[in-house]
Amino acid sequence: MSDLGDFASHDPDGDDTEQFEAVSVTPAGTDRGIGTLSASEGLIVSEEADDTRLRAYVTVANRSQVRIGSYLIAAYPDGEQLFCRITALEYAQEFRTDDATEIHARRAMRRDGVEESDYKFIATLEPLAVLYEEAGELKRRMTDRVPKPETVVREAADADEIKTGLKIPAEGVFLGHLSVGGETVRTAAEPPTIDYRLKDDYESGDPLVFRHTLVAGGTGSGKTHGAKNVIRQFLDDDRRYPIEGGRSVPPAVVQFDPQDEYAQMHDDNPEIDAEYRRRLEREGIAHGGVDDTKAFVPVVGEATYAADHHRAEQVAFTIPFSMVSENPWLIAGSQLNDNQYGALLYLLNRFFDQYGDSGTYRQFTAFLDDPALKEELDESGRVHEATFDAVRRRALGFGEVFDQDARPITELVPQFVRPGGLTTVPTYHINDSRAATTIVLAVASLVVDEKLSNAPTHDRIKETPIVLGMDEAHNFLSGADSVQASKVIGKFAEAAKQGRKERLGLFLITQDPQDIADPIFKQVNTTIVLNLGDENAINAVNIPSNLEGKVPYMEKGQMVIYSPDNSEPVELRGLSRCLTNHGRD
Repeated sequence: MSDLGDFASHDPDGDDTEQFEAVSVTPAGTDRGIGTLSASEGLIVSEEADDTRLRAYVTVANRSQVRIGSYLIAAYPDGEQLFCRITALEYAQEFRTDDATEIHARRAMRRDGVEESDYKFIATLEPLAVLYEEAGELKRRMTDRVPKPETVVREAADADEIKTGLKIPAEGVFLGHLSVGGETVRTAAEPPTIDYRLKDDYESGDPLVFRHTLVAGGTGSGKTHGAKNVIRQFLDDDRRYPIEGGRSVPPAVVQFDPQDEYAQMHDDNPEIDAEYRRRLEREGIAHGGVDDTKAFVPVVGEATYAADHHRAEQVAFTIPFSMVSENPWLIAGSQLNDNQYGALLYLLNRFFDQYGDSGTYRQFTAFLDDPALKEELDESGRVHEATFDAVRRRALGFGEVFDQDARPITELVPQFVRPGGLTTVPTYHINDSRAATTIVLAVASLVVDEKLSNAPTHDRIKETPIVLGMDEAHNFLSGADSVQASKVIGKFAEAAKQGRKERLGLFLITQDPQDIADPIFKQVNTTIVLNLGDENAINAVNIPSNLEGKVPYMEKGQMVIYSPDNSEPVELRGLSRCLTNHGRD
């Protein structure tokens, strides 16, 4: 007798004198689905997830194709369907036999494979929704029914079923294709992939771009590649948002670019051939270079900017010192305490009262060098001489930032913010990190202040929907304990809260999400997580635990999307090719 016969035909109670009667397992007809629901240990759908018990027996021929995370359908007798996800897979012994023995192990080692029919293969399921039809439209509701035992379970193979079950919008901003375990989910339709879209109209709620997005990923995860592909969708020719007055206006994208990578979006990607282009067009994915791309290059001291890696127009600008009048924290530095910051405010107010908006940074430093002023303020008790000296020290060192030989950014607003256009602000050429930070915060504050103002100076900013992108956002929006940080965080947190009303969307890109200040992070509705290796970073993005464990093992381009107002949390596979030019020669 074969090794299989030695134990597969034994009496389940261990009595070797009685054999099982042969039973046919190949009745006439064709199997449907991958298995059936099992009630052997109970079949429960409950309001409490821990009390739910939903398990399916998977037949031998289907076991190799099921995966944790796969989506399944179980039909109710009246035509409604239970949409669920596999959360666990296990083998259980068909007969009460101990296979963890020397004899069994050695027999298995000599055999070519395992006899699957000796074991039960059980899938544990998480119910996600009940699908039903209403007026010819497929809809979803919360799970409120238990299916019958031995209900046939099949793979969800229809894009409409899957998108409805996962609450994925049919239209919107394309982010990637649905995947499970890194493998793209495929259907029998054309195209076979299932596109993931981010809600983008006011009929079904606020466009989620104005409820803010965070892209988190480590080095080499495809973070910039993926971010460019999303930004390209915001710049689709057909994308418009309504503003006051009944008009619909294309959004402007302003992207702060520490590594000088986004101006390349002006150019086509040579790797996109005609066949790939047709595929993108069939799926309604915006692609190709953005002609209206301009690189606004800050002039800082003797720093030079070389741009042989893109063909976007370059516009030089400087930060006028007059902007400090409204944003004194720009020169506060990270070491001023509250008392010193109050002294700085007094000194700036007195300076601008004397010199007006035309006052320059050089004049301000000369103003601080006046010993008579220092003596006067000390004697009057207005500013102690030690406090005055501390403020003066912190306020020095910005000579290469303000009032350089270029047009002030305040005079370039109509060029800087262009409906349907992409503006990048590269800072790669600036070696002084304090100077680069000051420039980014000054320009970003100009946009935010005008958006939040009830009496804006620049109508162009107020009347244009804007996506404000910030790469390496952790460097600018951290929760550091300083006066400058608290002012910055307060300003951007308020901007995030008002984003929906003012048509301002933050698009933050970082490899250190744990460093983004909580008041801003809490306003982010859509989190896109690529590969992250740092445990603190993974914990900070606050995604469901079943997806959190996958993050360190995701390959380039794999991502998790957590957007509670858009869909269930899911895995996606991003496009393998960038939709615009990407990478330096």
